[in-house]
Amino acid sequence: MIPSHNPLDPAQMASLKHWGDPPPHVDLGAMQPQAHVDCGWGRLLLGQTFDSPQALADELRREEEGRRDVALYIRDPHVAIAVAPQHLFLDPSHTYRLDLRRHRIEPPPEEGYTLREARANDEATLNRIYRACRMVPLRPGYLSDGQRDPAVILLVVHDEASDQVVGTVTGVDHVRACGCPEQGASLWSLAVDPQATRPGVGEALVRALAHLYRSQGRRYLDLSVMHDNHQAIALYEKLGFERVPVYCVKHKNPINEKLFTGPDDCAEVNIYARILIDEARRRGIGVELQDAEHGFFRLTHGGRTVSCRESLTDLTSAVAMSRCDDKRVTRKVLEAAGLRLPDQALVRNDTQVAAFLQRHGRIVVKPARGEQGRGVKVDLRTPGEVHRAIEAARAHCDDVIMEELVPGQDLRIVVIDYQVVAAATRRPAEITGDGQTSVRELIAKQSRRREAATAGESRIPLDAETERCVHAAGHTLDTVLPAGTVLPVRKTANLHTGGTIHDVTDQIHPALREVAERAARALEIPVVGFDFMVPDLGGTAYAIIEANERPGLANHEPQPTAERFIDLLFPQTRAAPLPDLKESA
Repeated sequence: MIPSHNPLDPAQMASLKHWGDPPPHVDLGAMQPQAHVDCGWGRLLLGQTFDSPQALADELRREEEGRRDVALYIRDPHVAIAVAPQHLFLDPSHTYRLDLRRHRIEPPPEEGYTLREARANDEATLNRIYRACRMVPLRPGYLSDGQRDPAVILLVVHDEASDQVVGTVTGVDHVRACGCPEQGASLWSLAVDPQATRPGVGEALVRALAHLYRSQGRRYLDLSVMHDNHQAIALYEKLGFERVPVYCVKHKNPINEKLFTGPDDCAEVNIYARILIDEARRRGIGVELQDAEHGFFRLTHGGRTVSCRESLTDLTSAVAMSRCDDKRVTRKVLEAAGLRLPDQALVRNDTQVAAFLQRHGRIVVKPARGEQGRGVKVDLRTPGEVHRAIEAARAHCDDVIMEELVPGQDLRIVVIDYQVVAAATRRPAEITGDGQTSVRELIAKQSRRREAATAGESRIPLDAETERCVHAAGHTLDTVLPAGTVLPVRKTANLHTGGTIHDVTDQIHPALREVAERAARALEIPVVGFDFMVPDLGGTAYAIIEANERPGLANHEPQPTAERFIDLLFPQTRAAPLPDLKESA
C-alpha cells in the first residue's frame, strides 16, 4: 500500500502512472459520524455525516481564526443557515463531478516536470503560491505533521527547467475520511504559480488526481469552484466534469467577507488601488471612490483626508513627482547623492548615436518620460535596431535617451516612509516548449495565464518587439519548441508586457537596502519603487535604472506593502506592537 500522507519512496513509485494500490478495507456499513478532515487551510466538513443542521452549524462555528472551513454534502443547507444566519452563508460556488467509471482520465506525460507528493520542505513554496493565488495558506508544520489525516493527499508539479514547484492540488478520499458508501473523493485547492511559464500545470494536476482515485476504485471526483472562475470551469468541463446540485456552506469570517457582503462600489478598480482600499476599509478608514478607471480615490479618518491615485498620494509633492517623471532629472539627483547609475545620453544626432553604440556595444533606448515600459527597447546591438527603437520611443515622448545596458538581475525595491518594505526580481516574459505547440500559440496561452493571474494587468503583446526577440534566439513564431525548452520572448521585464515578479525581500544585501533608502531621501519621495540592475542579490554592486513614483504595491504580496502604505497615511490606525515578553517576564 502506498501511504497518502508521507513522501513517497522512489523505489515504490517512479511516477503517478503507477499509483493504484487499493486503500485498506473500510466497513461501508458504518459511516463515521460528524466527520471532518483537516486540509491544512481549514477543515472539510462532510455534511452527510451530521445528524442535524444544528450540529453542522455548531461545528462550523468552531472554525479556528485564520482558517477557512468548508461544509459540503449538506442535506438541507437552507436549514443549516437558518439555524445561525448571523454566522453562516451559502457559498457562491458551483459543485462539479467527474464520473470516474465513465471517464477514463489518463495520467499526464511527465516531460520536463515531475509529479509527486508534497514534502515537508515544500511548505514555504506552496504557501507562497497559495498567497499569490489569494488562497488561505497551510498552517505551519502541516506537511511535517506525522498525525496528518491519511484521507488527504497533496500533489505537486516540480518543473525541471526552473527547479521549482509550480503547482499543487489537494485530494480528499471520502472512504478513508468517513467510510463513504458512495466511494467518492474530492479535489481542493488547485493552485498554479502565477509566475509559472510551463503550460498545462493545472490540467496535469487534475488528471493525476483523477487517475489516482480511479485506480483506487473511487467512483467520482467532486470539486467546488467559484461561479465566476470561468478559466477553471472551462478546464473542468473540458475534462468531463459536470454540474451537480450540491451546495457549500461557510462561516462568516474576514477571509470570506467578499463572498457574503455582495458587490461594492469599488469592484471596477484595478488591483493596485484595490489592495489599498481593502486595507483602509479593514481599519475603518472611509473610502470615497472618485475614478475607478484611473484608480483615483480619497481616504478619510479622524478629520484627515488624503487623495490617492493608487500608491501616489498628496504626500508626494509635485517636485518629487517631477523628479521621478523625467529620467534625466532622476539621474542628476541620484548622481548628486553619490549613487551609481548607468551611462546615459540624450539622442541628438546620428553621429552621436553611433558613437554611444560603439562605446557600449549593447544599449537601451527609452522615452525620457513614461511608465509601464512603454517605448522601451533593450539589448540593441546594431545601428538599424537602435534607429527603429528611437522612432518607436518618440511616439511616447519627443525626447529619447540611450542608456548603457547593465548586465545582471532586474530588481525592484519598494520604499515606503523611507524604509525598504519589499524587493522582487523581475524576469522578462518567457515560454516553455511542449514539443507540440508553436511559439505563437505558446505566447498566446502564457499571455492568457498572466492576464488571469494579474486581473488583466499583465499580458504579452504579440508585436514587432516580441517577434524581434524570438528571431534573435534563432526561432520564428511558427517554430515548435522541444519539450522543456525555455524561450524568453521579451527583453524588458516589465509586468505590463508579460514579465513575472519573484519576491526576494529576505535575500538582498543590507547595502542595497541602504542605497534604496538614500535614493528615496534624495528624491524626497515617501513612496517609490526603484529599478536596479544587480549582478548578485547577496552582493553590493548595483546600478539604479530609474524611479517610479507610483509603484504597483499589489505586485509584492506577501510583503506588507498595503499595510505600510496605510501606516504612512494614517499612523494612528497601526496595530499596537506586541509587548516584549522578555522584558515583562
